[in-house]
Amino acid sequence: MKKEIQQGITVKKSENFSEWYTQTIIKSELADYTAVSGSIVYRPRSYSIWESIQKEVDKRLKKLGVQNAYFPLFIPEKYLMKEEDHVEGFSPEVAWVTHAGNSKLDERLAIRPTSETIMYPSYAKWIRSWKDLPLKLNQWNNVVRWEFKHAVPFLRGREFLWNEGHTVFAKRKEAEKEMKDIIKLWDSFCSDYLALPSLVGQKSEKEKFAGAEYTWSTEFLMPNGKAIQGPDAHFDGKNFAKAFDINFLDENGDKQLPYQNTWAISTRMLGVMFAVHGDDKGLVIPPKIATEKIVIVPILFKNKSEDVLKFSKEIFKKLRKFSAVFDDRTEYSAGWKFNEWELKGIPIRIEIGPRDVEKKQVVLVRRDTGEKEFVNISKVSERVTQLLDRIQSDMFERARKLLDNSIVSVSNISDLKREVDSKKFGKANWCGNPSCEENIKGETGAKSLNSEFDGKVTGKCFACELESKFVTYFGKSY
Repeated sequence: MKKEIQQGITVKKSENFSEWYTQTIIKSELADYTAVSGSIVYRPRSYSIWESIQKEVDKRLKKLGVQNAYFPLFIPEKYLMKEEDHVEGFSPEVAWVTHAGNSKLDERLAIRPTSETIMYPSYAKWIRSWKDLPLKLNQWNNVVRWEFKHAVPFLRGREFLWNEGHTVFAKRKEAEKEMKDIIKLWDSFCSDYLALPSLVGQKSEKEKFAGAEYTWSTEFLMPNGKAIQGPDAHFDGKNFAKAFDINFLDENGDKQLPYQNTWAISTRMLGVMFAVHGDDKGLVIPPKIATEKIVIVPILFKNKSEDVLKFSKEIFKKLRKFSAVFDDRTEYSAGWKFNEWELKGIPIRIEIGPRDVEKKQVVLVRRDTGEKEFVNISKVSERVTQLLDRIQSDMFERARKLLDNSIVSVSNISDLKREVDSKKFGKANWCGNPSCEENIKGETGAKSLNSEFDGKVTGKCFACELESKFVTYFGKSY
C-alpha cells in the first residue's frame, strides 16, 4: 500500500468552529489560499457547485423575463460619485486603478464593488419610452470589495462571484411585484436546493443597501451562533434614475422617472452550506446541489478482486445518471477511501465486497447519518433515487429545527444580551430607530438582522420607550 497520509479533520466542529471550517474547506479540496490576502482559488469541487447554482438560478430568472448581459469591470470615478448614499456606502471598499504601465491615468478607475454606476449610463441611453420598459438585465461576474477585518474563505473575501440583477419599471407596483418574486425565488432556492432555511424580512434603515429605499434579505444561522446575510433584493425607487438621468415618456407623452430594483446571490452561500451541514468528518453536501451524488467503492481482497471489480463496474454503469464516481484505486485501503469521500461530502457511498457479489447486493451508506442498508442489485437504482430525496429533506429539516430552536423572544436588552451570548437570535418588538439600534449594538454586540413582513407589533420597543413598529430579529453577525 502507498503510505496513507492523515487527511481527516482534527478538531470537533462544536469545540472550535473556525478551525474546523478552515480544515474542512482546505482538506476537502474546495479552495486554496493565494498570495493576495482575502482572495482564494475556487477549486473544481466548489466551482462545480457554483455552476449548479448558476444554472438553476439562471433558469428561474429567465422565467421572470430576465436576460443576461455583461458590463465592464472598470468604473470611471465620475460615475461612481453620482449617487451620494451609494458612494458613501461603498467608498471604503473600493480598489482603484491609477496607472496603466508607468503612465498615470487622467481619471481613476474603480474596480467594481457593484455595477449600478457602470450600467446606468447605458440605461439612460437605451430607455426613451414606456415601450422600452420593463428592462430586466442580469450579469454573472466577480466583484472586489477591499475593506474587511478578517477574511474567511467563501464567507468574506476581497473578491467573490455573484450575479447582479438590475431591473427598471414604469410603475412602482410592477417593481414591487418583482421584489416579491425575487425574494420568493431566493427563499425557495436556498430551501429546496441548498437545504438551508432562512429568516426572510426587511432590513433596517441602517442596514439597508446604500442607495435603496428599502432592502429585503434572507438571513442564515451559522454553527457558531452568528448570523450571515444571504441573497437579497433592493427596491431603489427613483434614486438612481435621478442620479443618472434615466427617464422615459409615458403613454400620455409626459416625462417620468422609472423605478428600479437590484438583487443578487453570491458564492457566500457555498460557505454557508458547507458550514451548516458539515460534521466532524467533513462536508455533507445536499444531493440536489452535489456534483457527484454517489461514490462506488469496491472492497478488494487477494484472489477475489477480479469478480468484485467486474460486479462493481456493472453497478457503476447502472448508476451513471447519478454522476457516480467509481473509486477502483488499489494504492489505498477501502477504509481510507471511505474517510476521503466522507470528508468530501458525497451523499451516498456504495460498498461492494466479495460477499455482496455472491448475494447480488450492495451496501448503501448515507453520508448525513452514516446509516447502512443492504439492497438487491435489481432495486439499487430505485433505492438510490428514494434515498437521495430522503437525505435532501432530512438535511433541510435538521437545519430548520436548529434555526427554530435558536430563536428566543426577548423583552429587554438584558434578555437579548443573554441570548446572543448563548449563540442564539433574539426576536422582539422594536421601534426601528437608528439611534436605538446603535445603543442595542453597543450594549449587546448584536445588530438587527431583518424584520418580519407581517409581524404582529404591540406595545413599546423592547429597548426604549418609543412605540414598536416592527417584529425584528437580532443577533451577532459576520
